[in-house]
Amino acid sequence: MRVLFAGTPEFAVTALRAVRAAGHHIMLVLTQPDRPAGRGLSQTVSPVKRAAQELGLSVFQPATLRDAAVLARLRAVAPEVMVVAAYGLILPQAVLEIPRLGAINIHASLLPRWRGAAPIQRALLAGDARTGISILQMDAGLDTGPVLLAAETPIGADDTAGTLHDRLAALGARLVVEALELLAAGTAKPEPQRAAGATYAAKLDKAETRIDWRRPAVEIARQVRAFDPVPGAIARLRGTELKIWRARPARTGNDATGVSPGTVVAVGDDGLVVACGHGALVLAELQRAGGKRLSVAELRRGFAVAAGDRFEVATT
Repeated sequence: MRVLFAGTPEFAVTALRAVRAAGHHIMLVLTQPDRPAGRGLSQTVSPVKRAAQELGLSVFQPATLRDAAVLARLRAVAPEVMVVAAYGLILPQAVLEIPRLGAINIHASLLPRWRGAAPIQRALLAGDARTGISILQMDAGLDTGPVLLAAETPIGADDTAGTLHDRLAALGARLVVEALELLAAGTAKPEPQRAAGATYAAKLDKAETRIDWRRPAVEIARQVRAFDPVPGAIARLRGTELKIWRARPARTGNDATGVSPGTVVAVGDDGLVVACGHGALVLAELQRAGGKRLSVAELRRGFAVAAGDRFEVATT
């Protein structure tokens, strides 16, 4: 089929390659404009743009999709279907109406749970036991359209946003190719989403990265996993900002009862045991500003930590 593809981050690259490998004709790739990034604020291209150029595909980077000239260019490629994966711009109705078969979106949750911008992180923060991919037909709402296909994957105790991202990207690529086959054959059977169980996956806020040690250890452990690899869960000790990359609730026996939250209860090369509002957390991998990720043993060679030290209790 003639496909108009829209995506921006690495999550969408897997789908772009899969759609191309399946033999579909990608007439145009939409992605966000190049933007300054990094300390030097040099212009940075999106992962989708890089992949599209490698594949020899035409790339279009409009700042808005509401301009008449933009709409004219999209109509000119005469797509049969539009595939959207984490594009980042709202698609107005005029765009959705261009493809004969409409637009389908690869969404990283089991809809209607976690509609919105950050479904992977929200599922981890909430302690969900499972997540998945939904391929939906797009409408004017936010991830509210009928679902063509869905598949789930369990969330493991050690899963991070990074590991889930990669697993879901691969799952989404497989499902979107299946959905295109169904649309081409005229056998797709979209199912309206249930009204019950709908939740919203709000965009991550910087304030959420700060660890509040008054919360239960199990919740802080989920926060660490949800913000790995970006932006990282942040704590401060003696005025030094640290990112916590690996942490787990302490087993029974590391008694932090009656100890102020944020207090280092025990120190060992395998981790720092820190008292929380309920239970204790074992920190296993940390990073100082400008440094790299370090085990506790490595960190302690240049940054002394002792039992009785106390992390700042920042509210989120």
